[in-house]
Amino acid sequence: MTSMPLYQQIAVIAICAVVTIATRVVPFLIFKPDKPLPPYMEYLGKVLPGAVFGMIVVYCLRNTPVCKYPYGIPEIIGIVVTVAVHLYKKNMMISMVAGTIVYMISVQMIFI
Repeated sequence: MTSMPLYQQIAVIAICAVVTIATRVVPFLIFKPDKPLPPYMEYLGKVLPGAVFGMIVVYCLRNTPVCKYPYGIPEIIGIVVTVAVHLYKKNMMISMVAGTIVYMISVQMIFI
């Protein structure tokens, strides 16, 4: 397999950087701080975080083998820890990190 020449690598990195910065800047250009957000944008701001989180859960569990060992037990343990920590701490980042750590320990040390 051949790798890209240096100029192509630089071009790809530059394009990715410009697109990433643009996605952060454009909303501030479109929606001025002195004007209220349109109701549809407020609605999206309320429902999208939960929808994205649900989509991530479905994506992560789509190939879980439930008919052979370990029967999805590490995934269930990870989900239970994530939900429990989130209900206790009310912090999405802490709950995701805790659930991920417990899941990784489960699959690499317990359910091998």
